[in-house]
Order: sequence, then structure tokens, then C-alpha cells
Amino acid sequence: MISYDDFAAVDIRVGRITRAEPFPEARKPAIKLWVDFGGEIGEKRSSAQITAHYTPEALLGRQVLAVVNFPPRQIGKVMSEVLVLGVPDAAGEVVLIAPDQPVPLGGKLF
Repeated sequence: MISYDDFAAVDIRVGRITRAEPFPEARKPAIKLWVDFGGEIGEKRSSAQITAHYTPEALLGRQVLAVVNFPPRQIGKVMSEVLVLGVPDAAGEVVLIAPDQPVPLGGKLF
């Protein structure tokens, strides 16, 4: 089990996808994402294996939740700065986690 302090150390924020592109060089099918978290954090890049349910065009403007305090990670030619969160569907394909109402960018999950 983890403590509340362990959970609180994970900084999960809401952002809006401002740009999305196919990532054909990725080992597994993926999409390159640019996510705006508002003034304090700004725009960050990520790569997500979400091609089963999403196209780059359909992602534009969507709000998503992401961990913003992991160290950057090189994924192929992309430096991923945040981890966009999702859960697997019955087939194991990722479904993004998002608020069900519009919320301010940068809002922290708690």
C-alpha cells in the first residue's frame, strides 16, 4: 500500500491537446501529442499508443489528464515530457481519461 503523501507526490493535471500527429517511427503505433496545461506549466509533448480509438484530428481540443512531474523520457525521436493517462478497454486498447465537464487548464487532480 502507498500513503496519501505518496499519491500526493504524483502531479496529475488537466490539459488540452493543441496538436496531434501520427508517429510512424514508433515501435508500436502511436500519436505525438502537444498538450497545453495553461500558464504555470505551459505546453508539453508526449507520445501515446492510442491509435485504436483515436485519430490525430479527433484529438484536437480534447481535455486529458496527465502526470506532469515525471522526468522527460526519450521515445524514438520524441522527448516525452508528460504521461497522458488512460485505461484499457476489454481488448486492452487505451481509452483516455478526461473530465466529463470542461475545467480550467492546469487543474490538479486531488
